[in-house]
Amino acid sequence: MEPLAPEEVELKKKRAVLERLKDRLADREEEMADLRAELKQFEANYSMQVGRLYAELDEIEAEIAEEEYKLVPDDEEIKKKAEELRRRAEESAARALEAAEAADRKWEPTTEAKKAYHSLARTIHPDLALDAAEKERRHGLMAQLNQAYSSGDQAELSRLADEFRNSPDLVSGDSIGDELVRAIRQISQVKHRLLVLARERTEAEGSELYALREKMIAEEAEGRDMIAQMSARTVVQIRKSTRRLENLKTVNQAAEEYVKEKYGMEISDFR
Repeated sequence: MEPLAPEEVELKKKRAVLERLKDRLADREEEMADLRAELKQFEANYSMQVGRLYAELDEIEAEIAEEEYKLVPDDEEIKKKAEELRRRAEESAARALEAAEAADRKWEPTTEAKKAYHSLARTIHPDLALDAAEKERRHGLMAQLNQAYSSGDQAELSRLADEFRNSPDLVSGDSIGDELVRAIRQISQVKHRLLVLARERTEAEGSELYALREKMIAEEAEGRDMIAQMSARTVVQIRKSTRRLENLKTVNQAAEEYVKEKYGMEISDFR
């Protein structure tokens, strides 16, 4: 058996390095996909339990401002405040509804889904492409892959795997030199993507959402329910604001009755 040429030896080494990097990249992509999905679900659960109470509180505060405006209808500042609080209440209500719908979709990938994701991410990753057009196409495939994985769509994962497995883009070049250059470039691209993922993870772990999630986990380990405590405090605020709203309504109702009795007119005629 003839000894391998120097470039063939180098190509063999590069391919071995590339295979190890592909596995590492697939692992990191999966870890980030998990973290993204976990944070998204935590945010949805948090918003549903606490955010819905914030939405209720925002609605009451908007009603308070509107009742205050009835008392001084010529005050432009109070009018602007009422309008702003009304917008905020509507936005909070929309977020609470969205969170409730998201929380119903519990994310828990199956073993098969995790295996399929790892295998496919290792194969179709955009940073393994060697030209701009192929890189762009693979970005689209990775987006579909992440969506299928986070939604637990095993059928879509399998479809994507079959579609790419038969792609002519997987056909390699002919010469040893071409393959060596290809391997070197792929190694460089994969290393770059690993750095990008590392930065994304650092940013995620430095976010307020991540810190809140970690705090909740630590509180649970100590037997405390942080979300329940936050909810309880918000309920107290809601009760206080509700009493204030009722008092304002009573004042406005009394004013309306006085004007009607005194002048036989609706108070809105004076506003």
